[in-house]
Amino acid sequence: MLSAIAGDPSVPRNIRRLATQAKETLAKRGEEPSVRAAFAASLLEEASNDPNIPMHTRTSIWNLLSLLETVRE
Repeated sequence: MLSAIAGDPSVPRNIRRLATQAKETLAKRGEEPSVRAAFAASLLEEASNDPNIPMHTRTSIWNLLSLLETVRE
């Protein structure tokens, strides 16, 4: 989902950048999965609050946030 958001040309550049950062954060090794999920969720939360985000992208981000909330140590 993050790759789809990052590659969608209808999504503003700053939102695509945040999606890419969240994807890279989740892929990093060395930190606990819950820490990575929390940081990625904070990036996506910031993206979802952008007034220029398309509604379909906002819905995808909300779905991702729901999934990230289930990550535990």
